[in-house]
Amino acid sequence: MRIALALIAATLPAAAAPAWAQEVILTSQRRGYNNDAVYSDGVVATSRPIINLRRAADYAVQNVRVAGDARDAATRRNDLHATIRNMLDAAARGGVELATGNYVIEPLTAANYKNLPLQGDGRPDTDQANFLIKVRLAEGMDLKAAEDRIARFVNSVPKAGRTQVSVSGMTVSVVDPDQYRGQIIDLIAADAAISAGKFGTGSGVDVTGLDRPVEWARGSGTEVFLFLPASYVVRKR
Repeated sequence: MRIALALIAATLPAAAAPAWAQEVILTSQRRGYNNDAVYSDGVVATSRPIINLRRAADYAVQNVRVAGDARDAATRRNDLHATIRNMLDAAARGGVELATGNYVIEPLTAANYKNLPLQGDGRPDTDQANFLIKVRLAEGMDLKAAEDRIARFVNSVPKAGRTQVSVSGMTVSVVDPDQYRGQIIDLIAADAAISAGKFGTGSGVDVTGLDRPVEWARGSGTEVFLFLPASYVVRKR
């Protein structure tokens, strides 16, 4: 029995993370990449291969809305920025991080928070800014604990003028899913070796899909499944 050489060789560069490593939000549906090997916002099939790596997500993530309704536009804008700056200043003490992005997450910082779009919400003299708040998931931490920490943080932050802060939704994120490529390939190789062994001496496997980026699916709670869209066929050599 022998495993195809391409399968063995593909495990070798696993220790090196790609230069374009990103933190991505995971929804309940499986997500993939575009043709340029960059995480895309398109939803693909929710099914996943049976061979996958199950692990905990890195962060719990919620949406944040900071809204203000001061009559004067300049005052309203200044109040929004002041409240967001208060959140930034208190984030580390509160055990949270602020971020932006619909899919790929980037840090919200003192250098870029004024670039957040300020949008109306359909009412006169009202503007809002939307971004993300996240909590790193320590071992054994569930989403309820993360949600409670975020709620305590939001309640503790001083709000400037007539601003209000609200949070909604709950999802998770993973930092650099492609760093787990080597572990996933090891799982595929082990499964392929067992399958080929059942067909006797001289059996091997042909594997496809190992050159594709890592994809994922949400599990329950903080659990995620990481996998390659790979398949193999057992053949007699």
